[in-house]
Amino acid sequence: MSDYNYVIVLTTMPADGHEDQAERLARTLVEERLAACVNVQTPMQSIYRWEGIVEHAAERQLVIKTATGCLERLQTRLTELHPYEVPECVVVPILGGSEGYLAWLGDSVR
Repeated sequence: MSDYNYVIVLTTMPADGHEDQAERLARTLVEERLAACVNVQTPMQSIYRWEGIVEHAAERQLVIKTATGCLERLQTRLTELHPYEVPECVVVPILGGSEGYLAWLGDSVR
C-alpha cells in the first residue's frame, strides 16, 4: 500500500433502524480529517457466513476516501466506533485520478 498516496476504504454498517449510525461514523471520520469524503450508500442486502451460519442482513456500504498516511489512524478509529465485532475494512489503492481531485483529497486529510 505504501506505493500509493491515496486509498479507498470499504466498510459496511447495519441499515435496519440504524441509518443514523452510518452517517454519524461518516461525519466523524471527515470531521477528524481521517477521510476527505465518505459516501454512504443506500441500503442493500448482504449475505455472508458468520460463525458457521449463512446470515442475511440489510446493510449500507461506506466508501471512504483517504490518504495512506491516515490509514492506520482511520482503521483504529473505525474499530473503536463500529458496532460490529469484526468490521469490514477493505483497502483499495487509488491508482490515479484527476489532479485537482487528488489534490483536494490530500488537502482534506492530515
